[in-house]
Amino acid sequence: MSSVFKVPVGDRTWQRRSGGSPGLPAPAPADTARDDGGPGIIAGLLAPHPPHLLYAENPPQNEPRSEGGWEVLRWAYEDLRRRIREMNPDVIVLHAPHWITMVGHHVNCVPNPRGFSVEPIFPHLLRYRYDFRTDVELAEAIADQASDDGLVTRKMRNEGVRVDYATITALHLLNPEWDIPVVSLSANNNPYFYSTSSLDQMEVLGESTRKAIEGLGRRAIVAGSNSLSHLHWEREQGLPEDMTYEHAYNHHQYRWDMRLLELIRAGRTRELREMIPEHIEQTESETKAGSLTWMLSALGWPENLGEVLGYGTVIGTGNAVCLWDMRGRR
Repeated sequence: MSSVFKVPVGDRTWQRRSGGSPGLPAPAPADTARDDGGPGIIAGLLAPHPPHLLYAENPPQNEPRSEGGWEVLRWAYEDLRRRIREMNPDVIVLHAPHWITMVGHHVNCVPNPRGFSVEPIFPHLLRYRYDFRTDVELAEAIADQASDDGLVTRKMRNEGVRVDYATITALHLLNPEWDIPVVSLSANNNPYFYSTSSLDQMEVLGESTRKAIEGLGRRAIVAGSNSLSHLHWEREQGLPEDMTYEHAYNHHQYRWDMRLLELIRAGRTRELREMIPEHIEQTESETKAGSLTWMLSALGWPENLGEVLGYGTVIGTGNAVCLWDMRGRR
């Protein structure tokens, strides 16, 4: 099994070539009516997925009802949704930790996923009916490109397969209208079974994602859905949305989250890249799943860019909503 996580990656000479990615058409010309940089990745997001945030929004698709709660994080998502509307993306590409695949990186290629998603630990908070569209052409291009780049990759075409709650929660919080097509990626480098697994493959997957997006001329947002520090309470205290019980698990976890966010705010991405493994070791961070690394790799690890829209805790875990706006910087 360990060989699955050590697959040698393929040719990276694409970084020195021009005119599009191997096996994909050249990027489409930029739409001159848009002053936003044209096709390619227009933004990267850190978009955490605690089901509590969706529960607190009381959307009609979710059965449980809430009195609110976690407002600072929800206000950050409101700000982010406004910015996404201004960007007018063709697609949101999302990587989340809870579609766990033990062999290979899977890409959802089902045209219209729909069904009922239940959070296994908090079924009293999230029982959600979903119905959305997949950008199948881009999904297949990402899978093909990742395979060409040396990763074990599969296209998931099983109609009726239930979509995991993390993907559903993050996508709802980013776009509750569900009117932007989606590509969702599995977590092969997951945080629950392989605590020492390398983030190298997630960097390759990010590069593959970028090549596929540019090759098809999509205007894409890439979203990594991770919490930060991930130690949490074992028992709920009464009403879930009672914020008198909500605070960081401990000071050590909080301070390490602040160190990471300070690097994001300062745009010191090279230092952030080196810090992620240490942050994981110190906080049991959910970034161990690789979503943040994948997203920043897809952006090319941009320097002097990064905005923290909000930080808050959910059952003690640290969560930040962050934006890297790439328009005019590519």
